Amino acid sequence: MLNILSVDLEDWFHILDHKATARPDQWEKFEPRIERNTERLLNLFEEKGQKATWFCLGWMARKHPQLIKKISTVHHIACHSDLHELVYLQDARRFKENTIRAKIELEDLIGKEVDVYRAPGFSVTKETAWFYEVLLECGFKTDSSIFPTKRSHGGFSDFGTSEPCRIQSQVGILKEFPMNTRRVLGKEIVFSGGGYFRALPYSFIHDSFLKAGYVMCYFHPRDFDPEQKVISSLPWKRKFMSYIGLKSSEKKLRRLLEDHNFVDIPTADANINWEQTPLILI
Repeated sequence: MLNILSVDLEDWFHILDHKATARPDQWEKFEPRIERNTERLLNLFEEKGQKATWFCLGWMARKHPQLIKKISTVHHIACHSDLHELVYLQDARRFKENTIRAKIELEDLIGKEVDVYRAPGFSVTKETAWFYEVLLECGFKTDSSIFPTKRSHGGFSDFGTSEPCRIQSQVGILKEFPMNTRRVLGKEIVFSGGGYFRALPYSFIHDSFLKAGYVMCYFHPRDFDPEQKVISSLPWKRKFMSYIGLKSSEKKLRRLLEDHNFVDIPTADANINWEQTPLILI
């Protein structure tokens, strides 16, 4: 059984695909809550003896450098883009420029190589085949951006697997840790992160963990902040998924960390025989 713990280091106003929260100049108008929310997670992880991979924005490295330095003393730092932009809204050149900038920002800050990536919103689709080649060209070795079912930000329902695999592109092979799914009533259900984790009952989540051989958890500091303001202009469905379960989510996470053991991505990587994983041709 392989359970991986990961956090996307974003603030509560980093809401994708919404005109009121789309640009960095708009973010300056919102009260930062990232420090207190991250401390909550760091304290909980330390209490439970769990290590995580933290996917950080280049923007976050510029705005909150000491926070990322603090995280890096205990946990693994990875890249989550520069300005939290959806992949499929960029072309390959723009994506490469932004990704290199974020990678350099993070590496200069923590003094370590950053070679693991996750796209905002898991926004890699069948149409963005250039994504894997660009990551390799930027010096990344591992990715965790594939959401192998339908979602509001695209998804990749015909990717072929929800287990660790290798992606063969024209410039090389990229190791992939996709999101995992559970089949329920003919549908692939994601249960291990974000709004899905907050909305689903713990009994279902716990049972899903027990039945899975591989689980990639992904959380955001805002997932455990019931005091954050509501962005009233969000459509009702987005608002529901953004704020459901905030009052009970920390208790649910605490229980999850007590019932299951987790590792970060480098530890998982070292314990996988990659030659025996599926090879996906792109």
